[in-house]
Amino acid sequence: METIPTKAKVSRAREKERMATSFFILMLLLLLHLFPVKSQNPPAAAALYVFGDSLSDSGNNNNRLTTARANYLPYGVDFVGGTTGRFTNGKTFVDFAAETLGLPYVPAYFSLSRRQRAKTGTGVNYASGSAGILNKTGRRLGRCVTLREQISKFSMTVRRDLPKMFPGPLLSDHLSRSIFFVSIGSNDYINNYLQPDYYYKRRRRPTPQAFAQKLVDALETHMQRLYYLGARKIVMFDIGPIGCIPNNTNTTPMMGQCVEEINNFVVEFNNRFFPLVQRLNVTLRGSNFVPGQTYPVSQNIYKNAPSYGLALTNVPCCPTYGDGIGPCKPEQQPCPDRGKHMYWDSYHPTEVTNSLMARACFWQTPSQCFPPDTTIQQLARL
Repeated sequence: METIPTKAKVSRAREKERMATSFFILMLLLLLHLFPVKSQNPPAAAALYVFGDSLSDSGNNNNRLTTARANYLPYGVDFVGGTTGRFTNGKTFVDFAAETLGLPYVPAYFSLSRRQRAKTGTGVNYASGSAGILNKTGRRLGRCVTLREQISKFSMTVRRDLPKMFPGPLLSDHLSRSIFFVSIGSNDYINNYLQPDYYYKRRRRPTPQAFAQKLVDALETHMQRLYYLGARKIVMFDIGPIGCIPNNTNTTPMMGQCVEEINNFVVEFNNRFFPLVQRLNVTLRGSNFVPGQTYPVSQNIYKNAPSYGLALTNVPCCPTYGDGIGPCKPEQQPCPDRGKHMYWDSYHPTEVTNSLMARACFWQTPSQCFPPDTTIQQLARL
């Protein structure tokens, strides 16, 4: 004979069912919180490692004894993270590169604690404002992280930090799937060769050809060292037309005119730079060195500024020392029309200029920066 459940029993059964359902939902939410579902595509590269100067620096100079710092307003006024030490109002060229690869913004090496470095597997930025290819470049402004020291810090990353995340053979695989950015050399002219009273007496200053060759020889040694530390996909950028930055155009009798003598010095380097990249690909087995041409892209933007929405090419957006020939003055109000300025201070481009450079290099097909049929995404997939 079947027993008919009472209302109390039915009520208790329903209550238990509701409690079980609630518990299931709670556990599901907890699992989703701990292991979020990734809706975005996976990154194109394992990581992005950055070497260079203030065009790439994301905060490595913040606590160094140098005048080449950007850890104060109005620097970073438009950046999502505020004032971080980036030498512009918003994103740098490297930030746009990280976005293109689907990676987070690359943190400055010296902004990370030892514990954080051991947990950072998507790349590190070693670039330092005022640094150059030569060790003594930048010293007149204080202490920077030289390119040699930057690579030494990367060596520590490879030996001490990355093995904790990528043990054994996983480490070499990680490095082979990472992209390495190298953009340096401007300061070897701005803060070295063009400062004869500081480094060279005029009677023994090397010829432009000899100095350019000296830079290329030193850069080759640095790149060989980077290769032997595990780097395989290296994007190397030439030097832009520094004769057109406000620091130089605002000191000539014809205001706003590029100083072609300085640009010609840079061309001497760039003419040797591309054969260097080819030589590295031949001599270093399994390497993929890709040359990036920022000089023609920058020149095109400068000469055709109105077509890019830029109205001011020699007027810094922020109030600077030296009436347009220095860094931003602290806590000063920058220009409101930042989208019309090519330069943020006397040396560094605005975010909008960096975005135009990124568009030409990363987003346009074919790229205006890289060799034909070569994109940064294709390099990442190799």
